[in-house]
Parts: sequence; structure tokens; C-alpha cells
Amino acid sequence: MRVCLWGTRGSIASAGPDTVEYGGNTACSEVEGRDGTVVILDAGTGVRRVGDIYTEPRRLDILLTHLHMDHIQGLGFFAPFFQKDFEVHVWGPPSTTLDLRTRLTRYLSPPLFPVRLRDVAARLELHDVPLGEFEIGGLRVKGQTIIHPGPTIGLRITDGESTMAYLPDHEPALSAVWQAAEPEWTSGYDLAAGADLLVHDAQYTTAEYEQRVGWGHSRIADAVALGEMAGVKQLVTYHHDPAHDDAELDAMLADARQMAGGRVEVLPGREGSTFRI
Repeated sequence: MRVCLWGTRGSIASAGPDTVEYGGNTACSEVEGRDGTVVILDAGTGVRRVGDIYTEPRRLDILLTHLHMDHIQGLGFFAPFFQKDFEVHVWGPPSTTLDLRTRLTRYLSPPLFPVRLRDVAARLELHDVPLGEFEIGGLRVKGQTIIHPGPTIGLRITDGESTMAYLPDHEPALSAVWQAAEPEWTSGYDLAAGADLLVHDAQYTTAEYEQRVGWGHSRIADAVALGEMAGVKQLVTYHHDPAHDDAELDAMLADARQMAGGRVEVLPGREGSTFRI
């Protein structure tokens, strides 16, 4: 399985020119299974670069963990949307009030965007992500609700030989049993358990988190703790704070590695990074 990060920020980077190494695009990752099946995880501004890769007609699936702007603002710039020979499936978190098309149309319509969702050239299908297991080509996907404001899902993806978990916006420390003796009741634990690669929210330092409890994001220490608890092999830091420059993110990475003590390999979530598992 190949996992590529195309956008790793929580919103557009505001830290100035010192964000080159980690990048400034918002959340988007790409997963390719051994059979060539491709799923795109979230559609922040990084999805524009993914779309430019695929020039030959094919099926592409976009799985949206939630509909906050930093996870959908690249949809209108996704080139396959505007090519009639493409088949694009967009999956989003289920809601008890509005269907996915209605919610996405709030963004993809005037005055926020000049092209309406109904006018894209591709063969477009919209789906609610099942809360359980389902298949897309040669990939088996599990969706589960996690702690973050609004309907939000985390994802576990396997191709039969390797497994990755994707929890880009997540606050497991709000779980009632956080770091208790029964970790299986912790938000996100089932998705991450035994994964080869965990891509996880690591937005805050410990000091920053103290002022932001309940905002739906993690201090980097909690990302490490969940990775250890779930027995993952590799943890990739993700959803970087837009105000953090490269030097600050490097320092946070060093702290995380010290916390992990070699029990989990901690890797930096840099735009353009590719992981093969």
C-alpha cells in the first residue's frame, strides 16, 4: 500500500516563508492499494495536486472525514470533476438532518463558488460513509465516528496485507476512559489497533492544548499515547497548526520521539511525503 500526503495543515499556513518543508496546503492524502485502487482522503487544497496526476479516465473515490472548510475547499479545483470520462465517487459522514449533496452544495454554488455541484462534467456519485466495513475496489475500509465537532469519521484502510488508519481531526483525550485500563473504549482505538501506519492529528503542544480543550484537536503527546495504546508501528504527525513554522514543527517532532521512546516510530507529516507499508 502506498500512502502520500498532499496537504497536512489544519488551515492555510500563516507562519510565513518558513513553512516550506512541511508545506501549507490543507488536509488531503492519497492511498493506493496493491491492485491499483485509489482513494483520496479529504479534499483540502492539497487535492488540486492529486487531481493533476490523473489524466487518463478512471474511477476515483474521495472519502471526506467531515465537512469543515479545510477538508473540502479543494473540491472545486479537482481537475477530474471537470472531465466527462471520469467517474468520481464522493463519500461523506452521514447526517440525520441533511444529505451529503445538500451540505456540499452550500460550498459548491454561488456566491462562494461559480460552478454548482450539479454542473460538474464527471459522472458524480455521492454516498454516506457506512459506519462499519465496506469495500472500494481492492481496499477494505472501516468508518467510525470519532470525537470532533460535527459529524466526523475516522478511517481504517487495508489491502489485505497492510493497514493504515487516518484520524486527521480528533481529540481522544475527551474520551471518558482516556488512558484507562480498557483502551478499546477510547475514541479511535478500534481504527488504529495494530495498524502499520497511523496518520493522526498532532496540532498542539501541551501548553497550547490547555487553552483549547474541547476544540476537537490533539496535543502531540496524545497522538503518541494513542499510537502506543493501539500498538501501531508508525505514527505520522498531521493537521499542523497554521501558525507553526518548520522550526516549531521540528521541535514538536523531537519531543514526540522522546515521548515514544522507540515504542512507536514517529514520522513527520510533510507535504509530498510518501510511505509504503
